[in-house]
Amino acid sequence: MVKRYLILQDKTIFEGEAFGAPATTFGEIVFNTSMTGYQEIITNPIYHNQIVMFTTPTIGAAGINHRADEGVVPTIKGVVAREIADVSTNRLQQMSLDSFLQRHNIPGISRIDTRALARHLRQTGTQKASIVDVPDEHAFDQLNAMVLTTKQVSQVSTPKPYANPGRGANVVILDFGLKNGILRNLRDFDANVTVLPYNTTLEQVVNLDPDGVVLSSGPGDPRQMSPDLFKLIQAVQAEIPLLGIGFGHELFALANGAKLIPLNFEHHGMNHPIREQITGKILFANQGAGYAIDRDNLAGASLMVTHVDLMDNSIQGLRHRDFPAFGVQFFPDAAPGPYEATDIFAEFMEMVSARKGGTFA
Repeated sequence: MVKRYLILQDKTIFEGEAFGAPATTFGEIVFNTSMTGYQEIITNPIYHNQIVMFTTPTIGAAGINHRADEGVVPTIKGVVAREIADVSTNRLQQMSLDSFLQRHNIPGISRIDTRALARHLRQTGTQKASIVDVPDEHAFDQLNAMVLTTKQVSQVSTPKPYANPGRGANVVILDFGLKNGILRNLRDFDANVTVLPYNTTLEQVVNLDPDGVVLSSGPGDPRQMSPDLFKLIQAVQAEIPLLGIGFGHELFALANGAKLIPLNFEHHGMNHPIREQITGKILFANQGAGYAIDRDNLAGASLMVTHVDLMDNSIQGLRHRDFPAFGVQFFPDAAPGPYEATDIFAEFMEMVSARKGGTFA
């Protein structure tokens, strides 16, 4: 096997073995604690320009099945794992993980002590990293010179509107890095979906006569988005049911006076218990977030907390006090699972049905 090295911004070096593409890569490194669903994670647009490290001991045993893709093309910068399975008995497998990464020119590195790396990132927080052939000063100079883009949404959002037809309610999705799982769940309700680019205007949304609007998940810092987008959210939520997911939830919160704070280390996984405040029900759902809503700044906002992460008490759900609008920080689409949070879509579609036929003032 070919030796490769994972180097971090703080000069830490991990030696491992190469798989995937033989390219040198740079990106922000995060760790994901999910035990399953590596394909959904690798193809999720929220990981655009990031290197994903998996804490589960082995990945690759299920191979690649394109029905599980969350995006058309993976845009992550690299994969880090302890072990890569060479053999798969999955009847749905279409290719191996190694072949898939080679096809998309994404490098990987295995035989890494992922437990030590996860502990290190918990202490230092997210940082820049690179997968290289030689961990010399030149490699570190290149890593330190790398500037992380703040234009992630524009790079993963659809450039043009497209339809995902159905015979039910007319739902518009604003695409900030849309997961296919959101489309699958809306299809279960036979929703007639139109996906619009991130920089869509209010007039373009109104012209589609939507019965409901979804703000999709996506990568990056929502505080970098245009003020016009927050005005659009304020106008939409006053007249029509609105659901924000992940990045969309953060946009919904910002549009209503909340503030964001960076997490000490990002939430990526599905093992955080989440409590639904009104019922006390505990659920587990896939998470992928670098920011949290600042609880101390909600006093003057028109929002109430609906879901809380029991690991760190971070806010996982918000609802508007006056309008049919709400958001969740986690991913309720179960791609990958668990399926415990899919009722979020049923709740949204109930609101859509109740308000169907309403128009903008």
